Amino acid sequence: MRFLYIDIDSQRPDHLGCYGYHRPTSPCIDSIASEGLRFRSVYASDTPCLPSRTALFSGRFGVNTGVIGHGGTAADMFIEGPERGFGSVLGRSSWPRALRDAGLHTASISPFAERHAAWHFYAGFNEIMNTGRRGLESAHEITPVALDWLTRHRDQDNWFLHVNLWDPHTPYRTPDSFGEPFANDPLPAWLTEEVRAKHWQGCGPHSAQEAVGYSEVSDEYKRLYPKQPYLIDSFAQVRRMFDGYDNGVLYADQHISQIVALLKAQGLYDDTAILISGDHGEALGELNIYGDHQTADEHTAHVPAILKWPGVTDDQAGQVREALHYQFDLAATTIELAAGKVPANWHGRSFADGLRRGDDEGREALVLSHGAWTCQRSLRYRDADHQWLCMRSYHDGHHGFPESMLFDLAQDPHEQHDLAPQEPAQVHYALAEIDRWLGRRMKDSAHGIDPMWTVMQEGGPKHTRGELAAYLDRLRATGRGHWADLLESRHWG
Repeated sequence: MRFLYIDIDSQRPDHLGCYGYHRPTSPCIDSIASEGLRFRSVYASDTPCLPSRTALFSGRFGVNTGVIGHGGTAADMFIEGPERGFGSVLGRSSWPRALRDAGLHTASISPFAERHAAWHFYAGFNEIMNTGRRGLESAHEITPVALDWLTRHRDQDNWFLHVNLWDPHTPYRTPDSFGEPFANDPLPAWLTEEVRAKHWQGCGPHSAQEAVGYSEVSDEYKRLYPKQPYLIDSFAQVRRMFDGYDNGVLYADQHISQIVALLKAQGLYDDTAILISGDHGEALGELNIYGDHQTADEHTAHVPAILKWPGVTDDQAGQVREALHYQFDLAATTIELAAGKVPANWHGRSFADGLRRGDDEGREALVLSHGAWTCQRSLRYRDADHQWLCMRSYHDGHHGFPESMLFDLAQDPHEQHDLAPQEPAQVHYALAEIDRWLGRRMKDSAHGIDPMWTVMQEGGPKHTRGELAAYLDRLRATGRGHWADLLESRHWG
């Protein structure tokens, strides 16, 4: 069999047409979704980039691998210790290794490992093709490598190819020749001028007054990336953000169409399994975060998941599955669909049997973690009338978030109304469930260490370290002294 995984960095599901987006950003992806299954409730267990792909490719929660952040100790996997054999546990149990054991030749086209010094990502691959620009590639730099590989392997059966596209990720950089295809299309209705003006008075990296970090950007950055908004000081800048992101989605989609066209020309498309997903989503104004991925919330943890698997999804083409799944549950499912065996140490649970039957069985709740910009854990769960997300902040990432927040995503999909003060019973339930989950994970831990506390002890999330003093000055100089007082009291008091 042939298995193609298209991994789109920072891809939100709700900015794809097949997930209901009103702009035509994804005609090729939509077509693939119409031939397969679309999963509406798949979440990365750990975010953002480095923790997410580590969890997906290891099949394990970050609290157990040790990788929950982008720097410091918690950016590397736990050392196995004296029991380590000639080969590592990851080398024997990664997603690509499990597919290799099922008889597939495994290959990756991605700069991810170099970008994050995530050398463990290579475990289990037969071939590594690093496109070399550390995530600043556009699709026109990656697609030719994929087309060449597929051309050279057109007569080879039994392969797994990972193709990693980066175009929706900031800085927005579609070529000038691409134009502005959405210039006359309406924006998402929720982010009004009133919302933008409220955000302008808020705080935090990538908030409205600091849309590319903690401060305004250099003239050189503006020259290199003229499509990237750096201050959301008008509604025109809101449009630049949405158009820049959506341009990246469409640009990636057009290059996916080239890959699909080649498979069809080779006569291989109908017999090739295709999974389309990503490492995490993106905040596009939610929680006053513009064009980044900083929280354990809906828009950072929720990922698209589209699966076309010959002989399995054919008679379910175009259907939607609503059950809650971790992303590594989907990876476990693909191992079984490929006639492999899910490694015994995985937290990912295959639902391949249910998939074949057309069942929609998932998990009752998901615990979502983030440790790169904030330190947070959240519970994503449901009842008959609500789609709950309860967030617990251990480090607020200098956004001034309260310790606990609660959102009903069914009524408030963009997390504008914190219900924690009105719904204390839901908050208590969710925090207790997170504590119970952590207890179970510690029993499964070879080290007895929660890397979330390692991050806290080493000075907080990597992207916030050393930033607060200058940021307090900026807040006071820009009329936001009350935020400076709160952050100073919270982090230095």
